[in-house]
Amino acid sequence: MSSKGKNKTISIAGCGWLGLPLAQKLVKKGWRVKGSTTTREKLTLLEKAAIEPFLMQLGNLKEQVDPVFFNSDFLLINVPPSRKNAQAGYLEKMQGLLPFMHAATIGKVIFISSTSVYADVCREVTEADEPSNPSELLLAEMLFLPDKNFDTTVIRFGGLFGPNRNPGRFFRDKNSIPNGLAPVNLIHLNDCLGLIEAVLNQQKTGIYNAVAPSHPTKKEFYGKAILRSGFAVPDFLEEKTQWKIISPDKIIADLNYQFQYPDLMKCLDDPAAF
Repeated sequence: MSSKGKNKTISIAGCGWLGLPLAQKLVKKGWRVKGSTTTREKLTLLEKAAIEPFLMQLGNLKEQVDPVFFNSDFLLINVPPSRKNAQAGYLEKMQGLLPFMHAATIGKVIFISSTSVYADVCREVTEADEPSNPSELLLAEMLFLPDKNFDTTVIRFGGLFGPNRNPGRFFRDKNSIPNGLAPVNLIHLNDCLGLIEAVLNQQKTGIYNAVAPSHPTKKEFYGKAILRSGFAVPDFLEEKTQWKIISPDKIIADLNYQFQYPDLMKCLDDPAAF
């Protein structure tokens, strides 16, 4: 049992593709983990994984949420905006969390965000750059960061891939894919988990961009991923129009973090990655 996790409690709002394996990993390290889900069917799954299960519908917090969920040392908010409804109502849902957070014992908040808050400025982007892509996700960051009731860390992840999210299927049955020469900004699930754990253990605050240090072109990365998945490789247009390169230098330096998959092209050769 890890001494870093022993007697520490974390509440993970959103036990999906990222939140569930994080919860399972922290349980093994000795953390007491509370996890929320939007479906009753998943409560049993969480319980079997030694995760204290809570049902939480963000649009209906007053009627459904058990305040006990928020009584933890750490709260990780991993609830991305709905793709179906864009970001409609997202900020309101995040605001609905605040009364529960203020009434609880939370000392540290980790908010999972996205590098999509940066516009395609055709150059390298760091945390020193002001996000110029307005969104409710960015407004949610600004909701938590200045709050004096707890310390906040925002992790802006790039594109996510790994088990059950194979990049070889991303452009399946498509053709003439635009912007084929643009660099990609991606990160494997294992590194997502490793970086979050490092933030927890080292008590870091502030904003971090989290992507792999390598940035192959869309054509190079997805072409290889599609080929290895056994599908016909589509045409990628030989153009580089809208793009950005997200720098992970700050998170590497501050956390002394060594990526498990720093080279995205080599990652595609590892069957264990998927």
